[in-house]
Amino acid sequence: MVEEARRRRLESGDGPDRVTTPAGGYNGVMTSTTETPETASYRAPSVDVTALRRLLDGRYAEVRDLVRGNLAEHASVLDEAETMSRPEFRERVKDLLVLMADSGQTGMGFPQEYGGGGDLGASIAAFETLAYGDLSLLVKVGVQFGLFGGAILMLGSKRHHDAYLEDLIAGRLLGCFAMTESGHGSNVQALDTVATYDGSTDEFVITTTDDDARKDYIGNAAQHAEAAVVFAQLEVDGERHGVHAFVVPMRRSGALLAGIRVEDDGLKMGLNGVDNGRIWFDRVRIPRDNLLNRFADVTDDGRYVSPIDNPDRRFFTMLGTLVQGRVCVSGAGINAAKVALTLAVRYAVRRRQFNATSPNEEEVLLDYGLHQRRLFPLLAENYALHFAQEALALKTHDVFSVASAEDEDEQARRELESRAAGTKALGTWHATRTIQECREACGGAGYLAVSRFAALKADTDVFTTFEGDNHVLLQLVAKGLLTDYASDFEDLDQLGMVRFVAGMALETVIERTAAHKLLEAIKDVLPGGDDRWDQEAGLRDPNYQLAMLRFREEHTLSGVARRLKRGIDAGLNPGEVFSRAQDHVIAAARAHVERLVLEAFVAKTAALPDGDLRVALTLLCDLHALTTIERDRAWFMEHGRLTSPRSKAITREVNELCLRIRPFAVDLVDAYGVPPELLRSPDLLGSVPG
Repeated sequence: MVEEARRRRLESGDGPDRVTTPAGGYNGVMTSTTETPETASYRAPSVDVTALRRLLDGRYAEVRDLVRGNLAEHASVLDEAETMSRPEFRERVKDLLVLMADSGQTGMGFPQEYGGGGDLGASIAAFETLAYGDLSLLVKVGVQFGLFGGAILMLGSKRHHDAYLEDLIAGRLLGCFAMTESGHGSNVQALDTVATYDGSTDEFVITTTDDDARKDYIGNAAQHAEAAVVFAQLEVDGERHGVHAFVVPMRRSGALLAGIRVEDDGLKMGLNGVDNGRIWFDRVRIPRDNLLNRFADVTDDGRYVSPIDNPDRRFFTMLGTLVQGRVCVSGAGINAAKVALTLAVRYAVRRRQFNATSPNEEEVLLDYGLHQRRLFPLLAENYALHFAQEALALKTHDVFSVASAEDEDEQARRELESRAAGTKALGTWHATRTIQECREACGGAGYLAVSRFAALKADTDVFTTFEGDNHVLLQLVAKGLLTDYASDFEDLDQLGMVRFVAGMALETVIERTAAHKLLEAIKDVLPGGDDRWDQEAGLRDPNYQLAMLRFREEHTLSGVARRLKRGIDAGLNPGEVFSRAQDHVIAAARAHVERLVLEAFVAKTAALPDGDLRVALTLLCDLHALTTIERDRAWFMEHGRLTSPRSKAITREVNELCLRIRPFAVDLVDAYGVPPELLRSPDLLGSVPG
């Protein structure tokens, strides 16, 4: 892959022609690029927007177009979010959810025998594309079909599928996913809601034990959910068996059932079309069959049985089946950032300011080097994350397409969970950062609600914390790396991870992290040793770029292992050891995921046929790689992998790449395919082209 990618660097070098920026940037406006000595012999590639969109849409182009069409048809919801009262808008979002269900786009991941499409990959693609529109609708869809429906599908058995799937797929049965409790947050294993089996009536009794055990922030709970998947500690004959999931009826004809109390969470920063609420259960009785029993059951004679003996392994196996929620959230964040980038780049080729190069005409914003520096690295990162997300979604589809739990490759599942956690963290942080920068790049026009930035900022902000706080998720990534996805991986909480590492010789720890494999890969690229890092490797050589990120990953990961082991050997409490090393744990996990993201981009560009599209994406890939290194230049310099002259050369190269990308930047955002009806911002864009 990398050797093939090396050759493409030659294609994006100097050509015989002078720079010519195509006319008709956005809305037919002639854009101008100042010619410099660095760009004087460079011919910008001509980007076929249609071909690039096909590449981005991938296997599920028809699915994405179906969603685009539905969003365009109902684009008025963007105005309604600002003009309707909160109760009115909640009803509008619910009605749109039912309409989307009628189109078939929300049920693509469910079995065909219940009215679904039988294709999890298509379901993820549809959900990601929904992020181009109103995000309350996206989250409402995610709660109904991803969380509530996904839990019944993945944790239940045929009796539950027969009872619920057809109605929930059609939108006739609305539900919620009641996991989070006020007192425990991300610590799901410590939930305090209890489901006690009563053998005399063959029922479970669901009880909120105290106010900390109330379910909170639960989407659909405040108004619309008729049933809930409730996570609770299962207790049989006085013995606790850990957290399990139960289907609990909540409402009939809109009225709450006996023993259930609900409060509205009230006005939120965003997503006010979603009716989040708090739930208390006061000895609510449900039939024994309402236990979602794929991984454990209570028999008709009152015995607890499970094919998985270890309770920790059982718990993590259960949660692992719900990983597609994180996959969907990362894709949604990346796609929401595409809307912001489309708005900001298009505005920047329309808005003029100051006479930079001509006494008679002001310059368009995108011709300023600083404006390019603000937007183009984010655009490059978005493309990189898009291709990393594509690889993750396809892997998710493949892993969960197996016939049964017994057929699953546990190693593949654990690696998938880790990759999903890491991609979700980086993708949602990227969305938050990108939307803010794009808003600022649009000045006062970007501050108007009509520009969509107000909603994008408010509605995506929670993405960094739901489906798992990003820092907690990166700790999950690091745990997998440190144990090399060991067979007892599920048994290891944070303190268990510390003890696991401390129980081995340091050499064994480093070996288990697979860090040595990264070092070997680097040696293959640069066999001459450390002194050749700055002397022989080209900055735009993918071997060099990947070697830099692999070295950083190896060094930070082995450094975490050393810190953990040293702390335990010194007699410190394992909790204190972990706390002291926590910043290094996060750094190692982030380095790992950033390496995976770059590898996905390099692989995608290397696989393209020769031509202008490959040249254009190669330039974008180089920009992403070098800005990633530049952003952490202090670390590379501290660890002897970057000299001051080399660091300055990277900055010059980043600036040069921005100049080279400028002529086709609008093509890059047009290829995202955000429907014109959703770019409802005349102050930013003028008249939006069809």
